[in-house]
Amino acid sequence: MPATRSLSFLLALLVFTIIPVLAQKGKGLHHRSLLVDTHNDCLSAQTLEGRDLGEHLSTGHSDYYRFKKGGVDLQFFSVFTGETARTPLGFYQDALNEIDSLNRLILRHPDKFGFATSYREAIKRAHRKRVVAMIGVEGGHMIESDIQKLDSLSARGMRYLTLTWNNSTEWASSARDESGAGMVLSQKGLNAFGKQVVQRLNQLGVMVDLSHVGEQTFYDALSITQKPVLLTHSSVWSICPVFRNVKDEQLIALKKNGGVVCVNFYPAFISKDFVAQQRYWNGPGKDSVFALYKLSDTNSAKQDWQKSMATALDNARPGLAEVVDHIDHIVKLIGVDHVGIGADFDGIGFVPRGLEDVSTYPRLTEELIRRGYHKKDIKKILGKNVLRVIKANCP
Repeated sequence: MPATRSLSFLLALLVFTIIPVLAQKGKGLHHRSLLVDTHNDCLSAQTLEGRDLGEHLSTGHSDYYRFKKGGVDLQFFSVFTGETARTPLGFYQDALNEIDSLNRLILRHPDKFGFATSYREAIKRAHRKRVVAMIGVEGGHMIESDIQKLDSLSARGMRYLTLTWNNSTEWASSARDESGAGMVLSQKGLNAFGKQVVQRLNQLGVMVDLSHVGEQTFYDALSITQKPVLLTHSSVWSICPVFRNVKDEQLIALKKNGGVVCVNFYPAFISKDFVAQQRYWNGPGKDSVFALYKLSDTNSAKQDWQKSMATALDNARPGLAEVVDHIDHIVKLIGVDHVGIGADFDGIGFVPRGLEDVSTYPRLTEELIRRGYHKKDIKKILGKNVLRVIKANCP
């Protein structure tokens, strides 16, 4: 047999024997591990559109059956409302509405979902048929600058508070605004009330989440907190330099705190090429499409632009390997004890190739095995690191 044919035969043998064995090994380890995802926005669709996460759904990224296929044991459900309140009663009421929606889900499907407010409850209820639900409130604006409302959300089960969303509050500045992409700030970081919020979160056993916050807020919070923090859905700035990602200096400070950064799957936080396409189609690409149409035909121009942009962004989506590149970077810089998973499913318009919804998490474990990660380290990434932070804050 010629040498080239022998080499082709060996390569084919690798593809059809070793790779399936690796995949099977990955699935086995994955489902034996405790998987914790720190950020999923599916509650918003359930609250606003009436989706039932306990049923098979053909829309969105999440439902009970896909959670279980993906091996999800503990899911933090994001309680979210944007910088404009949904109801005249305000942001705090919006938060209560989403918490009520989660409670009703658990009452409808007690065999599928459980609820935990502490490390002890989470460990006791995880790794069974039910998905264990914990609550994270995404945005300090939902406490409406009122410590009593912070206390109330904690009593309703909130176990982390993201100090800001994209919008700054009166007491904390966001990454968007500190970067100059949003409103002009008169002051960066935490004011006296913001520092009181961090202290109160420590007292209540509620984790401080520093995703979305500006750099000054980040360092101010680390200087005050007495407990390890989370970044529940952020990725690496040095790979993809956008304001929502975390710089190496911040990662080093996070290590000293004992905290964990949970990697976000959103392509615009993972891939510079995807970001470049976004910027092109919201700038020169948009202008070039509209230039082809007369002013009286703006609807056609808009439809053509949106279609062209959607196609270009879909083609630019990064894959599973690029997501794991962010995990690799964090591990090499600050160690395997400080990285987790916070995919942001149902809060992102595009997903990486190979990570289309919550059912695809086993592929992440397969890729970590392929890159030579040890079993104990994979278990840390999938959930043990976050569980350590939960235990330190709310045992």
